[in-house]
Parts: sequence; structure tokens; C-alpha cells
Amino acid sequence: MNIMRRLARIIISLIMALTMTACSSNDAQRAAEDMLVKAEKYFSEGSYDRAKIAIDSLRKVYPGAVETRKKALRLFQNISLKEAQEDLALTDSILQRVTLDYKYIKDKVEKDKAELRATPDELELLTRTKMKLDSLKVRFDMQCAKIKYIHKKQKE
Repeated sequence: MNIMRRLARIIISLIMALTMTACSSNDAQRAAEDMLVKAEKYFSEGSYDRAKIAIDSLRKVYPGAVETRKKALRLFQNISLKEAQEDLALTDSILQRVTLDYKYIKDKVEKDKAELRATPDELELLTRTKMKLDSLKVRFDMQCAKIKYIHKKQKE
């Protein structure tokens, strides 16, 4: 008797699941489109993290909404591109400032070395500034490469 009840429950559950899947494919597509619209709104507001979270949710919750996911991928690329461009601009301005600082400190240290009065603190400051400059150059180059890569992917 228990086996019959369990079997009946399983069959009823399967029928309900199949019915819900068949009826909800249009609803799922609409919900996926709504999620994409929300992600586009976040992007236009400059809320890139929220837009990427919405896209990630769309991918996970609606794996069958292929066309919507393709649109979401293009939006994700646009978000990544915009973030990289903004970071590149910021990095460039900081890089210019640190480059000037480094040149000033280097000239001063070289002058002090020539006069045999360079201090360990000056040398350490020069080294730290050089490390910061090198780090910024690497960051700048990485953002440039990222932007080129995104442009290449967008053309494909």
C-alpha cells in the first residue's frame, strides 16, 4: 500500500513538473528579458556591479533563454569595456602624477648622491616610488590589453 502511494505521488509530481515546464517557457523567456532590461538599466545608471550580478543571475536561472543570454553577453562585454576604459583613464592620470614625482625624487637623490649627502630615507622613498610607478605601468598595460581583447571579441 505504501509503495502504491509513493508511486502515485511520484507520477503526480512528474506530471505537474512537465505541465509547469511546458506552460512556463514563455513566462521564463519574459522573465529573462525583464532581467536583461534591469541589467541594462543598471548599466545606464553606471551601476556596473549590479548589472553584472543581474546578468549572472539571468545566466543561472534561465539557461534555456539562448537569445536573451546572447544579448546579455554583449551587454556584459560593454560593461567590462566601460569599466576598463574608466580604470585606464584613472590609472593614466595617477601614472602621470607618479612619473613626475619619481623624476623629481630621482633628480634630488642623484644630486644628493653627487654631494655625498643622500639619506637612507631618500633612497627608500625613491625605491618605493619606482615600485609604485612600475606597478602603475603594468596596470595601464593590462587595461590596454583588456580593452583590445574586448574589442576583438565584440567583432567576432
